[in-house]
Amino acid sequence: MDGIHDLGGRQGHGAVDVGAGAAIDAVWEARVFALVQVAFRAGFIRNTDQFRHAVERIDPAAYLTQGYFGRWTGGLETLLVEAGVLDSATIDSRARALGLPDNARIAARPRLQPDRIPHPPTTFHNARSLATQPRFAIGDAVVTCCHGTSTHTRLPGYARGRHGRVVACHGGWVFPDSNAHGHGEDPQYLYTVAFSAQTLWGEEADPMLSVRLDLFEPYLEATGDTDG
Repeated sequence: MDGIHDLGGRQGHGAVDVGAGAAIDAVWEARVFALVQVAFRAGFIRNTDQFRHAVERIDPAAYLTQGYFGRWTGGLETLLVEAGVLDSATIDSRARALGLPDNARIAARPRLQPDRIPHPPTTFHNARSLATQPRFAIGDAVVTCCHGTSTHTRLPGYARGRHGRVVACHGGWVFPDSNAHGHGEDPQYLYTVAFSAQTLWGEEADPMLSVRLDLFEPYLEATGDTDG
């Protein structure tokens, strides 16, 4: 979806600190990680795409300030309320009893009419067989879709409406755009598409740099370009 979470290619957020801390470096972060796993196993979170979309939907300012597991917390609270396990008032009351200030920002933003998602199949991977043949072959020139969306997607904003070239095809996979909202798995072919940095960010970008993205077939159109 279009939102603050789609930070790729945006300026103004400072340098990326690639050496910052461990994956989990606080007890509360480990607890959040464990709670999310339990919620998956209990069926309150039905699939990873639904959870990713819940994290995308949290309060934008909270997304920028509460850290990785803070975002997970907001997404988890959102889905637990939407599943009817808890209610927002109970969560807020408990948080304040534990010392949360009255003016603290609440990340979770559950919907009154959430998506209804069936239980997932009993499989541990998202690869799927397809009866159709892929539209694109390695070396094909393609252009990505340029329209925005209010629903979940794995096509980042900075790569919309950009020309690239297919460098790999990975077979059929569950389509996140559908799976996140309970509209079925709708498996689609998944490709790796290479883009030049200048195509993505203009002539000031490094001409020697290329970026490779894994993109689903519905995101792509053929361009007819046959050059190298």
